[in-house]
Amino acid sequence: MTEKTDSKAKNNAARPPSFWRRFGMQFGIWGVGIAMWLVFVVTASEAFTSKDIYLAFASSTPLFALMAIPLTLIVITGEIDLSFPSVMALATATFAKIYSGTGNIWLGFLVALIAGTLAGYFNGWLVTYFAIPSLVITIGTGFLFRGIELAWMNGTGVGLTDKELAGVSNLLVGRSFFGIANQFWWAVLATIILWFVLNRTQFGAHVFLTGDNKTSAQLMGVNVNRVKRRTFAIMGFFAAFAGLVASFEVSYFWPTLGEGLLMNSIASVFLGGTSVFGGIGTVTGTFVGSFIIGAINAGIVASGINAFYTQVFFGLVIILSVIMQAVISKRIKR
Repeated sequence: MTEKTDSKAKNNAARPPSFWRRFGMQFGIWGVGIAMWLVFVVTASEAFTSKDIYLAFASSTPLFALMAIPLTLIVITGEIDLSFPSVMALATATFAKIYSGTGNIWLGFLVALIAGTLAGYFNGWLVTYFAIPSLVITIGTGFLFRGIELAWMNGTGVGLTDKELAGVSNLLVGRSFFGIANQFWWAVLATIILWFVLNRTQFGAHVFLTGDNKTSAQLMGVNVNRVKRRTFAIMGFFAAFAGLVASFEVSYFWPTLGEGLLMNSIASVFLGGTSVFGGIGTVTGTFVGSFIIGAINAGIVASGINAFYTQVFFGLVIILSVIMQAVISKRIKR
């Protein structure tokens, strides 16, 4: 009986998901997002037919896209991370402290990325070692990391206007190609790298297996705890990088960095077609979803609608994505 069950689990795990299962929800939600964008083109045509607004998207949207893209990996494994805005702030505070203390830009940059990676790994370790839901753990660590950062910085910001920082600033947020902000190209690069990781490496295959069926993945020899810890570490690395990008964009580090980016990032992941139940998702979908979110953010304001309605939209995106995935899953099981 056990051998038959194990064999069946292995066969199910080895069978690739159908095209509709992998991309059906993604196409459906993209269709809704694009339809809403077209509404804004009609209702705010002056703004949405100007290239300036798209250049603005390329400047602001990557600030949360850089975190939504790696968050996709965590969600695919069946977990969630709500602490990354705090990791973003803590890592950037580390850069500010080291730079102000030593004057060494690259040392500060390196230590900030390491700090973010370690914070992310710490999240993954807590989730896997104590078998506690990541939702609960990352709420707690979010408060922990934010509290450490605020106490460390004494609630004060740091200006990043020194001449010595000009080179790094230009590298991160300059306008090098076609007048498009460099953070856009960083988001593109992050998408390409993580797409390759997910689709062309053994680790990527293990990410999907872990989220699709943890038991089957273990039967196939996958160390699911290690996979999850690594996805959280990747999230921490990119949160740190996004914090540096966001701070150099305005030439200032502020203690509340990242607080307004949580919902944008999560909505981008689900709008991009990643299943809240795990096992299904694409970083390219998240990348496109981020820019649909950015367009709708701007469209709501440009159309004269109260900006508070953006929160309504984010809530609807998350609710509809869960409902659509549940419906698709039930139909496939039939």
